[in-house]
Amino acid sequence: MAEAIFNDEQQQFTPRGGNGYPCDVEYAEEEETEETERTLPAPALRVSDHDDQQTPVPKPSRRPLVWLALSVLAAVAIGAAIPYYLYIRVRESTDDAFVDGHVVPVSPRVEGHVAKVYVEDNQLVKQGDLLVELDPRDFEVRLTAAESSLEAARAGQNTRTIGVSVTKITSSAGIEEANGAVEAAGAAVAIARAAVATTESQQAEAKSQLTAAQAALAQAQAEVLAAAARRDHGRSHLARIEPLVEEHAVSREMLDDATASVQVADAEFTAVQRRVAAQEAAVQQAQSAILAANSGRQQAEAVVTARLADLRRAQAQLTSAQSAPEQVAQSCSQAKGATADAARADADVKQAALKLSYTKIYAPVAGHVTRKNVEPGSYVQVGQPLLAVVEPDVWVVANFKETQLTEMRPGQPVTVNVDTYPGVDFKAHVESVQRGSGARFSLLPPENATGNYVKVVQRVPVKILFDDPRQITRYVLGPGMSAVPTVNVGATESRQ
Repeated sequence: MAEAIFNDEQQQFTPRGGNGYPCDVEYAEEEETEETERTLPAPALRVSDHDDQQTPVPKPSRRPLVWLALSVLAAVAIGAAIPYYLYIRVRESTDDAFVDGHVVPVSPRVEGHVAKVYVEDNQLVKQGDLLVELDPRDFEVRLTAAESSLEAARAGQNTRTIGVSVTKITSSAGIEEANGAVEAAGAAVAIARAAVATTESQQAEAKSQLTAAQAALAQAQAEVLAAAARRDHGRSHLARIEPLVEEHAVSREMLDDATASVQVADAEFTAVQRRVAAQEAAVQQAQSAILAANSGRQQAEAVVTARLADLRRAQAQLTSAQSAPEQVAQSCSQAKGATADAARADADVKQAALKLSYTKIYAPVAGHVTRKNVEPGSYVQVGQPLLAVVEPDVWVVANFKETQLTEMRPGQPVTVNVDTYPGVDFKAHVESVQRGSGARFSLLPPENATGNYVKVVQRVPVKILFDDPRQITRYVLGPGMSAVPTVNVGATESRQ
């Protein structure tokens, strides 16, 4: 009976005869495969009739498919990584960036009570719009008093100017009179004319004194109005706080201060009234002086003939005439002082008018009202913050690490993403890079020469401007909003 023996060297089955030698029987490869598949499960073993030896059949290998899949994945990964690498190698980005803009504070230049407020929070205003109005009555009274003082100063200036003319005329007449007294025949005529001229100058001086007295009277009357206003204000203030003392809303000390203020105002009013009476008396006295000057002129004309021959009087007049230049210089100096007083009074009027104009506070720029902290009836001080106006023009301040600034230049394009509007790309460009890190300009800059030194990467502010104003007007962008700018540092052209 034939048996099959596995040949290890040739990796095949060899049929044998009953005596162990190979026989000539051949098995077709196809029939052997079908018989093996029907009798043995995979992996199949062929077993001889007389030998228990088992032989495995090799499976087809799957490694080429695995390597092919890995190669395809590697090619796809490399194809995706190369464009990404080329993109990020010329981009610098940071999340330490915020929207910034001009925030203009609005504060009063004079103190006072708020009469009206014309705006609300977040309201859009134009430059020059009226925002807040203070109570102008105190400043109107001060302006009236300053104008009265100006009129009095100008009257004094006119008086001194006339005095200069009178002094010049008097000195000229004295010199002529003295020369005429020294001379023989014509001395009498010169003396007579000088006497008449002297009486005329005295009459003019009396008239100027009347004008000055009338101006002083007008000033005193204006002071009466101002004193009456202060007295009425003090009385009304006292009347308001007296009921509040019983309710313990204000202190007794405030009541005493208000009472003292009323008493002081009453005393000032009485004093001003007395000054008015004194000025009225001065006016009457000046009028009397004019009458006296007229009478003196008549007397001077009556004694002209008697003084013609008085040589001693002529010599005295000559001595007096010799001091005329000093008198003229003194009169001119007084006139300059009066002119300076008038200029000072005019400056006070302008200052009072300027403060009155400060009671109306206008918008310095166009924008939106923010941080409104003023209401009608409140009392405000000079420089007190009332509100702020935020201008519509905004930009981005990005704090890049110093290691990111190697290739960054002004004009390079920037893509800005604002946290408030995800998915919106704002086109911008680098405007400038600050010359110095943020730590160097802080309130307490680091002192690297003291203590142990630890190197820390510094951040430098970079100002970024938006390219399209129409794009930012479609969105509400305000100072303080978080932003993420991405700068294309590989751009070859710079925006100038």
